[in-house]
Amino acid sequence: MSKYPLMVSTARRRKSSAIKTFFITIFTLVVIGLVFLVILFIYYAGQIPDPLAITSRRVNESTKIYDRTGTTLLYDIHGEEKRTIIPWEQIPDTIKKATLVAEDSDFYNHKGIDFKGIVRALYKDISNFSTSQGGSTITQQLVKISLLGNEKTVARKIKEAVLSIQVERKLTKDQIFWMYLNQIPYGSNAYGIESAAQTYFGKSAKDLDIAEAAILASLPKAPSYYSPYGNHYTELITRRNSILERMKKLGYISQAEYDSAKKEIPQLKPPSDMFAPHFIIMVKEYLITRYGEDMVENGGLKVITTLDTKLQDIASASVSKYAGINTDKYKANNAALVAADPRTGQILAIVGSKNYFGKPEPDDCTPGKDCKFEGNFNVATAFRQPGSSFKPFVYAEAFSKGFTDSTVLFDLPTEFNPNCDSSATQEKDPNGQDCYNPQDYDGLFRGPVTMRQALGQSLNVPSVQVLYLAGIDDTINLTHKMGITTLNDRSRYGLSLVLGGGEVRLTDMVAAYGVFANDGIKIPQNFIQKVTTGDGTVLEEYKKDEERVLEPQIVRLVSDVLSDNNARGPMFGYNSPLYFPGRQIAAKTGTTQENRDGWLIGYTPSLVAGVWTGNNNNDSMTKQGAG
Repeated sequence: MSKYPLMVSTARRRKSSAIKTFFITIFTLVVIGLVFLVILFIYYAGQIPDPLAITSRRVNESTKIYDRTGTTLLYDIHGEEKRTIIPWEQIPDTIKKATLVAEDSDFYNHKGIDFKGIVRALYKDISNFSTSQGGSTITQQLVKISLLGNEKTVARKIKEAVLSIQVERKLTKDQIFWMYLNQIPYGSNAYGIESAAQTYFGKSAKDLDIAEAAILASLPKAPSYYSPYGNHYTELITRRNSILERMKKLGYISQAEYDSAKKEIPQLKPPSDMFAPHFIIMVKEYLITRYGEDMVENGGLKVITTLDTKLQDIASASVSKYAGINTDKYKANNAALVAADPRTGQILAIVGSKNYFGKPEPDDCTPGKDCKFEGNFNVATAFRQPGSSFKPFVYAEAFSKGFTDSTVLFDLPTEFNPNCDSSATQEKDPNGQDCYNPQDYDGLFRGPVTMRQALGQSLNVPSVQVLYLAGIDDTINLTHKMGITTLNDRSRYGLSLVLGGGEVRLTDMVAAYGVFANDGIKIPQNFIQKVTTGDGTVLEEYKKDEERVLEPQIVRLVSDVLSDNNARGPMFGYNSPLYFPGRQIAAKTGTTQENRDGWLIGYTPSLVAGVWTGNNNNDSMTKQGAG
């Protein structure tokens, strides 16, 4: 027995009283919250439209994307809505079940609002510190697109909930689902499942197979992001496969049907109304990131871009022509090109592949994994190693530190790992680390050479010496100032960086070379001149932003070397494609290890252009195609 029974009893009473008070407080707050919600529901119930008006839709205004003149229409993001209403009986079970799995698996059980789904979404948001989970039912989505719009306010959400409950009382589940499947936007101006089937697959909805149904069911969540014509094809296939797996788990499809559908490569119908598709997709994704999908899809924006249609036509024709030649001669199945004005930073032309609408190659490849060519994948914005086209940045940093183009280097067998034998013949040091003894492209050594000769002829051993003198960190700092946005994990990079040992984007390389072309002044790369709303309000407008990142004498020295045909001649020939009689043009080639990438970037004071050739899956080209 306790020595202090009275104290123990008092403590228990206090604990019991505290617990009782806590629960009373929680109960009171819940009751107050419920009363408040009821009041809000009653208040907004008098402001909502007739739920039977759900078959009518608000008028959407299309967003139009123009070229740099503001007169040539490149793409109408909405244009005239494509819609074909089809009877409930003509909508296949596969699309119904795939849509239920993707959007609202409990649709036939709830009364318009899925409280379990809301709780699930809130839990995920709290767990992930985000607000990405929607929790909206098919009924709520139908109410939103038909009657209320996408305004993100508490009032709109309450109206949506009230209307959803009323719609569920007045219409059957099949009627609601039928209207949803005939009204939901699938992207590319397509509203309703029939229009989507015709737009993406060139067939009627009743003829969709399981994989195609899952593809279309993937789109309503984010039509632009998951668009089969966009840059997120891999994410679309991942979402499709997730839907298929869920369908199998619920018994909607068999294991054999699942296996077959998962392996299927979508046979998409190319859109016929998109000029410069990689550029348009890039612009569209930027607009959605900045202004939101609803504003871009329905807000009537007028977007004047920087694209020069004449240069774009030339670029597209050139890439298509020479990509075909390179495929036959050098086993390079794809190519990309970016051209910009270095005086403004504006992109004038961009071709992300040899044919945006082309079928993946070879025929039995899996897109996103092992295809040598994928048309809708934008290689111009992908990570690729730049090879020797990275060297001018290293030499620029060295020149900034006081070295000159006449500084003598030694093109001799050299071992750069101090733990390896100086004979430059070892593969591993005593610690098991790789030795590093690079060779020149032709396997020859030239003895003493000047920095001008080393850069002009793209000699590897002297260039590694230059990076050692310039400093790896300082060189990376310079590239970031010039416009390279990668190379952020510095622990990954050593002296091989000068030979292109780090991944960059073609768009970034063109921006950085633009600094050389613009006498050392960086102007951020851009592709939008002006964005206005339907009533003429200016949302954004291009303003020139200049920053000097290299001194003029350094830039002019780099440009002089890169345009010196005598310095380049011993390696490339004196009448190479890099030589333009009567015109000074600076240019640099690049080839990566095992000939996986071929680069050429050139510039004048008024234009900078970069080209990449190779295979999407990193397969090697033949050595003869280098540069």
